[in-house]
Amino acid sequence: MQISSVRDTLRELRELGIESIADPHYQLSPEELTAQTLALSQGCLSDTGALMVNTGEFTGRSPKDKFIVKDSITADSVNWNDFNLPFTPENFDRLYQKITRYLSGKPIWVRDCQACADPEYRLNIRVITETPWANLFAYNMFIRPAEEELDSIEPDWTVIQAPGLHADPATDGTRQHNFSLVNFTKKMIIIGGSAYTGEIKKGVFTILNYLLPHTKGVLSMHCSANEGKNGDTAVFFGLSGTGKTTLSADPERKLIGDDEHGWTPSSVFNFEGGCYAKTIDLSEEKEPAIYHAIREGALLENTGFFPGTNTVNYADKKITENTRVSYPLHYISNAKEPSVGAVPKNLFFLTCDAYGVLPPISRLTPGQAMYQFISGYTAKVAGTEAGVTEPKSTFSACFGAPFLPLHPARYAQMLGEKMRRHNVNVWLINTGWTGGPYGTGNRIKLSFTRAMITAALKGELDKTAYKNHEVFGVAIPEAVPGVPAEILDPRNTWADGAAYDAQAADLAAQFVKNFEKYAGKADPEILEAAPKV
Repeated sequence: MQISSVRDTLRELRELGIESIADPHYQLSPEELTAQTLALSQGCLSDTGALMVNTGEFTGRSPKDKFIVKDSITADSVNWNDFNLPFTPENFDRLYQKITRYLSGKPIWVRDCQACADPEYRLNIRVITETPWANLFAYNMFIRPAEEELDSIEPDWTVIQAPGLHADPATDGTRQHNFSLVNFTKKMIIIGGSAYTGEIKKGVFTILNYLLPHTKGVLSMHCSANEGKNGDTAVFFGLSGTGKTTLSADPERKLIGDDEHGWTPSSVFNFEGGCYAKTIDLSEEKEPAIYHAIREGALLENTGFFPGTNTVNYADKKITENTRVSYPLHYISNAKEPSVGAVPKNLFFLTCDAYGVLPPISRLTPGQAMYQFISGYTAKVAGTEAGVTEPKSTFSACFGAPFLPLHPARYAQMLGEKMRRHNVNVWLINTGWTGGPYGTGNRIKLSFTRAMITAALKGELDKTAYKNHEVFGVAIPEAVPGVPAEILDPRNTWADGAAYDAQAADLAAQFVKNFEKYAGKADPEILEAAPKV
């Protein structure tokens, strides 16, 4: 690394209020960061060379501890609710002083990186971390500028992560000792009390979800995307666990990205430079691209080994079911670089319906597409969270409500305009259960889901006959190549048709109840797309 870059960084850290005892660990390579993590006894190596760490107390995001500073910029533009929580500028300043004092005199790791693959919308981000492995996460997940660019890069935003610093709720205004604070005026994210690296990733996603639609007219999306051999782009929306990462990693298509994208008038671009995939029950057979990406430079979180080995046991849930791996996008052999594609021809809304009600594939009208997008439905199954003993519905507007600072109607309106302008096909894909709910039915085979998506992408469903679901109204194809016809209509897969009807009526009522808070801003076409109760 150029000496001038290190010296400039040291000076800039002092301007932030961080008095480093020595030159910071600036822009280190994955090999250096891995070696330092091992030397500090903060991780160990798997037999594939991936670094494995334990994130400690927090093994997932803590949405109730994420706050946005409420000031002249955000007061009237942010959609304040139970996940866009307001924080005072005074309390932010207090915690900022605490976190900079805490890091002063300690070894720290600094990385200059970028978000947004389209140069027109690129954001320069400086990530300052307390551990080397959190800096490796930033290396993996964000876009990596060339070394010769570093002297000319000025950070637009700064992210400071200090897991060892705990807030005092009584004096700092937090809910508990961990916190993630976003300040749009100071262009800064500060994270304390939690080592879970996903807080860094989703903090940056949150700011882009504000800046791009609000100031650039670009639709930001919680989705994966890939590109076919003919240059056609497909976008996959879905909440965690529905298959965004898995289904976008298609060996026949180039991966644009697995989680976060922007849709401009002429393109779709990835926000990130890497992937952050769930690894629970990962296998080479089902997800070969992800499986083979777990090698030197990859960062595994909260997984376990088989006893007496350093071979990862991907079924190990002792620490958490939310086991993860981060790796650079180019670890996927068919990744597209730069990760920019054309305007999409097909959108897929992914849901893991644990009730066994929704069809495995169905085609949506524009009104139904808007209704489903605003609803953002999936279901959690027993065992995924403490206290969940049966399927539990989750509705997350735009398939990513916790990361959306603006009102969901803003994103939905932008999506609707783009769908109509470009005549996009929209499909609802159920990656959950069939033949009954969780505990009675069976999970829809991944091979069948892939075959259905492939058929849609190839246009093989354009001429097939369809019938409408009696409750949800969506159009169910009567034949899909490579998929047994009997599973396409979910009612036919249940032993008791009356039991299916009762379950469908119950889920429909949940949809309608959830949508009540959006009905006032929905046009008649969207309201007519509601399921029939």
